[in-house]
Amino acid sequence: MADRIRTLIYSIIFYGLSVPIVLAAPVVALFGTVTLRRYSMAWAGLGLLLAHQILGIRVAVEGRREDGPALYAVKHQAMYETLAMAAMLDAPAIVMKQELARIPIWGWVARRYGVIVIDRAGSAKALRAMMKEARAAVAEGRSVVIFPEGTRTPPGETPPLRSGFAGLYRAIGLPVVPVACETGKVWPRKGPKRPGTVTFRYGEPLPPGLPREEIEAAVHRGINAFEV
Repeated sequence: MADRIRTLIYSIIFYGLSVPIVLAAPVVALFGTVTLRRYSMAWAGLGLLLAHQILGIRVAVEGRREDGPALYAVKHQAMYETLAMAAMLDAPAIVMKQELARIPIWGWVARRYGVIVIDRAGSAKALRAMMKEARAAVAEGRSVVIFPEGTRTPPGETPPLRSGFAGLYRAIGLPVVPVACETGKVWPRKGPKRPGTVTFRYGEPLPPGLPREEIEAAVHRGINAFEV
C-alpha cells in the first residue's frame, strides 16, 4: 500500500509539473538550443530528485563515462534511465522512436533539443535522416545514447539488438560504451514503483570499426550484465 501511495504522489507532482514545463518549452527555445538543453536537463533533474525524495530510489554507478563523445548503448527497462542518462551525460543526443517525436508540442521540443529519430519501419529515407541527425550531434561534440534492444524489457529478458544500432555504429565512428542497469526492479512497467538502489554499470569502451557480429555480441553482453 505504501508503494502505491508514493507512486501516486510522485505521478501527481512530476507529471503535473511536466505539463506546464513542456508547454513553456517553445518559449524557452526562442533563446537558443543551448538554453533549451539546459532547461531540459533541469526537467530531467527534477524527475530524478522527486524519485529520490518521494520514491526512495537511489543510484550507484560502476565504471566511468568516456572523457569525450561516445555512443552509449543502454539497457532499457524503465523511463528512469532516460532521465538518468540525460543527466549523467550532459544533454546527449538520445535516439528516440518516431512515435514519440510525433507527440504534439513535446515532439517539436525534442527535435529542437536535438534528438535522433529512428523509424522502426526502416525505410531508406528514414535511415538516411537518422544518420544525418547522428552526424550533426557528433559534429557538436555530443555523445549519443541508444537503447539498442528497441523497447523496454522486464528484468531477466534479453532480446536481440535492433538493426538500427549497427547502422548508427558504422555511421558515426565513435567508441561504444555498453551500459547495464537494473531500473526495472524499482520502476516496473506495470504496478507501483518501489524504493531501492539501482546500479548503472559502464562497460569497457569498444572501438569503432568492429565487424557487425562482433560489436553486436559485445554490446549485448555488456548491457545485459545484470541479467545473467
